[in-house]
Amino acid sequence: MLASPDKVATMAFDWGSIKWFVTPSLIPGAGSTLGEVIVNPGQGHARHNHPGSEEIIYVISGEAMQMVDDGEPFLIREGDTVHIPAGAYHSTYNSTWRPLRLIVTYTPGGEEKALEGAPDLHLHEPGGVPRWLQART
Repeated sequence: MLASPDKVATMAFDWGSIKWFVTPSLIPGAGSTLGEVIVNPGQGHARHNHPGSEEIIYVISGEAMQMVDDGEPFLIREGDTVHIPAGAYHSTYNSTWRPLRLIVTYTPGGEEKALEGAPDLHLHEPGGVPRWLQART
């Protein structure tokens, strides 16, 4: 099955957006999840974990500070890959002015379902475009 960006929904949050291309709920028989994550400048994913799945993060572009298993945060940038064991707490923060683009996988798939309950989730149907407003300080 082919999944292209204009054919899948966009999950938009205050911090950025996600497009899931492969998930067990989208593709019958799929055992893993794969998607593109965009973290907006000055934003990030707060400390969290995935008890039932390991996660792999591949940096397409940009850079951020990554924490894994409550260890010391370290810099990730274009071309880097991070493995996060199942259950390990982790966070990603983009402290730069450029968007951070990531490919993310969960094995086994299904952990993406937890995001459906996020209070800041705005779901955009395929072809829809999310908009972010700059906060005034």
